[in-house]
Amino acid sequence: MSTKDYVEKDYYKVLGVPKDASTAEIKKAYRKLAREFHPDANKGDAKAEERFKEIGEANDVLSDPKRRKEYDDARTLFANGGFRTGGGGAGGFGFDFGDLFGGGTGPTTGGPGGGFGTPGGGGLGDIFGGLFNRGGTRTAGPRRGADVESEVTLSFLEAVNGATVPLRMTSQAACKSCSGTGAKAGTTPRVCPTCVGTGHVSRGQGGFALSDPCRDCKGRGLIVDDPCPVCHGSGRATSSRTMQVRIPAGVSDAQRIRLKGKGAQGERGGQPGDLYVTVHVEAHPVFGRKGDNLTISVPVSFPEAALGGTIKVPTLGGPPVTLKLPPGTANGRTMRARGKGAVRKDGTRGDLLVTVEVAVPPQVSGKAQEALEQYRQATAAEDPRAELFKLAEGA
Repeated sequence: MSTKDYVEKDYYKVLGVPKDASTAEIKKAYRKLAREFHPDANKGDAKAEERFKEIGEANDVLSDPKRRKEYDDARTLFANGGFRTGGGGAGGFGFDFGDLFGGGTGPTTGGPGGGFGTPGGGGLGDIFGGLFNRGGTRTAGPRRGADVESEVTLSFLEAVNGATVPLRMTSQAACKSCSGTGAKAGTTPRVCPTCVGTGHVSRGQGGFALSDPCRDCKGRGLIVDDPCPVCHGSGRATSSRTMQVRIPAGVSDAQRIRLKGKGAQGERGGQPGDLYVTVHVEAHPVFGRKGDNLTISVPVSFPEAALGGTIKVPTLGGPPVTLKLPPGTANGRTMRARGKGAVRKDGTRGDLLVTVEVAVPPQVSGKAQEALEQYRQATAAEDPRAELFKLAEGA
């Protein structure tokens, strides 16, 4: 597509976000759409695969603040037919956008016909060179691979202690059948005679010369006469691979982990992208989590709470601990078993927070009932709600 067509492509519309959306909103929209149109969830659906690629392309631009600014600036410059001139152009002079974008030896600010370039190669060249990875007729440079999103579900114990899990990823990579050349095995591409291998051609528009991707080679600089049957000459194909990923100890539910360089492969020698793994942690029937500490509720009998004693408390994946209940332990009191919690980043462990719950039997009979009746008579003069009424009347 032409440069104008490229910048008029609405990436905000692709992700369904407003133009003033924050980075967090853009990433949230991307993750939602990526899950919906992922090839693994839409096997054999070519339209879903194309939509998945389009979503990834939009995220690559909008999630990077620098590339997003360049994209927005370029769209503004081309809005409503920007750079169009009539007759002889600007004062009858012919300008080559290769010089203009590349920041070559053209006029600097304040010179005749100037106002575009800046000393040292700045100006519009920074915008278009960064956005399209090119300037004028220079060949395309290395391009970083796309970031890849994935999810993993861990048990409560795995999240606390850490785990190594297999993770299957699907992303764009160099076609294995043709090694990224786009040509059928046994053949090689040839240099495009139209752009002479640069991947770009200049076309006149009024008094200007605008550099566009070469239509014959689609900007690659090479012509494939006998295309690869797998990638159909693009040199790129959807690749699935399974890798062992180490999830660190102490990870929490919904935490997002970044694994540098584990994303999609780069193009033309570019660095690979990153892998972002969102962790989901299954609930435990006994234990809970509060930061680096684990929590547990332990039932105790009324005599244990009133008279005191010792109780055994289970721990996560280890032997039980013994705690001492002081006489008169109130319902809901929390005690601490040190070093029995989740693993911290420095390798130490948090604590186990034990909350006491006084268990009330649903039915009482026999000697237990007689003993409780005697206890009620012995404490009849004590009103546990007396202080409550005093405070209520004082208010």
